[in-house]
Amino acid sequence: MSYYKTWMDKSEDASNQQEYMEYINRYYALEKVAYEKILGAYPDNGEFLSGTASELAHKLEFPKDSMDVFVGFIDGIKTSITNADALDMEAIDDDYQIKLDIDYEKLYYNMRDAKADWLYNIKAWNNILSEEKRNEITREYRESNMAHAEHIGRNDPCPCGSGKKYKNCCGKKG
Repeated sequence: MSYYKTWMDKSEDASNQQEYMEYINRYYALEKVAYEKILGAYPDNGEFLSGTASELAHKLEFPKDSMDVFVGFIDGIKTSITNADALDMEAIDDDYQIKLDIDYEKLYYNMRDAKADWLYNIKAWNNILSEEKRNEITREYRESNMAHAEHIGRNDPCPCGSGKKYKNCCGKKG
């Protein structure tokens, strides 16, 4: 069975809730370490972005018995790389050559979209995207996910994305 198939099977099978949560939490922990390495070494992070799957997994601190989780990481970052079409997820084995051309603005946006605060709050982002740029991306994310209606009712969520009711936010008089 391929690493990708194992990843898909384990990440989608919640029949045993405890095993599922342990697997997903392990993924989140390893994912954070990997992003801290990639982002922390920016702009000289090439060693973490290309090589064989087993070399990259090792450099990003994925244990040898977690290649399926590493492939899950690659699957997750795939929407944030410019060369995603070059990756054949099913074909990834230890010797598969990987090159990640990361679009960092898109990666930050996708982390916001995934509501992965443990990732978009990594301190190394300060060296990659300015605070203004991160705020701009956050605004774009909120605006793209904002509900639009002809008429905003007093008790509807505020369209500014604050999470408050309209009457307690932008609709407040006075």
